[in-house]
Amino acid sequence: MSRRRVAASVALAASVAITGCAAGAADDRPQIVVTTNILGDVVERIAGDEAVVTTLMRPNADPHSFEISAQEAALMDSADLLVSNGLALEEGLQQHLDRAIDGGVASVVAGDHIDVLDYTADDAAGAPDPHFWTDPARMADVVDAVEAALEDVPGVEDAAIRAGADAYRSELAELDAEMTDAFAAIPAESRALVTNHHVFGYLADRYGFRIVGAVIPGGTTLAAPSAADLRGLVEAIDEAGVPTIFAESSQPDRLMQVLASEAGIEVEVVELYTESLTEPGDGADTYLAMMRANTERIAEGLTR
Repeated sequence: MSRRRVAASVALAASVAITGCAAGAADDRPQIVVTTNILGDVVERIAGDEAVVTTLMRPNADPHSFEISAQEAALMDSADLLVSNGLALEEGLQQHLDRAIDGGVASVVAGDHIDVLDYTADDAAGAPDPHFWTDPARMADVVDAVEAALEDVPGVEDAAIRAGADAYRSELAELDAEMTDAFAAIPAESRALVTNHHVFGYLADRYGFRIVGAVIPGGTTLAAPSAADLRGLVEAIDEAGVPTIFAESSQPDRLMQVLASEAGIEVEVVELYTESLTEPGDGADTYLAMMRANTERIAEGLTR
C-alpha cells in the first residue's frame, strides 16, 4: 500500500473513531422540553441531573408571542415530557403544543393543576388568567404536578426527583413568607396596582392588593389601548391616589410614561419583571430572584 493510501486509511479510521466517540458520548438522559423560561427554571430545579431540560422561550421574551424554530418544534415532538403553562398564555406556540400532545408526547400543563382565577376587567373579563406564577403558593401546586409527571418518565430516579421537589417547595414557602412580611408593611389603602398589562391578579388575591387597572386592556400583550381606555385609567389612578405605576421589563414603558404625565399628578413609573426571566446577572434570572426583586420594588413604590 502506498504511503498516500496508508495516510488516507489512517485518517478515515480516525474519523470513524471520533464519530463513534461522539455518538457514544451523546446524553441519553430523558429529554424534557419546557415552553416558558419561568417554568423552565422551576423544572430544572426539580429535575436536577436526572434529565436534560430545554427551555424554548428566550430571556426577556414575551410568552404571548415568542416563536420557535423548526428544530425546536421537532424537539417538542420527540420529548419524553413536555411542560407548558396553559390557560392560553403561549398564544404563538399553541399549534405546536397541540401537535405534539396529539402525537402522544407526555405532557403536564401547569394551569390544569392550580386554582384558576378569571380576569375581572376589560375585554378579558371571565376568561382564565394564566399569570399564576405571581403567587408562590400556586407555584407550589405546579411543583407537585411536575414532580408527579417527572416520576413517570422512564430513566429518572424517583428519589432524586422527590428531593429536588421538596427542596424547591421549601424555598417557595420561604419566598411566600418574605412577600407576606414585605406587603404587610404597606398600608391597606395603598395596596393598589396599576401596570401596563393585567398580570398581578394572583398576587393581588393572595396578598390583599386591589387592581386599579392596566394600560393594555384584556389578558394579552397583543392588545392595544384606546383613547377611552387611557382616559378611564387616568381617572382611576387619580381617584386611587397611587404614588407609583409599574411597567413590565419585557415591554417598553412609553405608554406608562405617557399615562403618568396625563394623570396630572406626580406618579413614578417603576419597572418590574413579570412575564419573563432576564439574562444571567440582569436581576431576575431565576423565578425566585424575579419575585424577590418585584416584591422589593412594589413595597418601596407604594410606601414612598
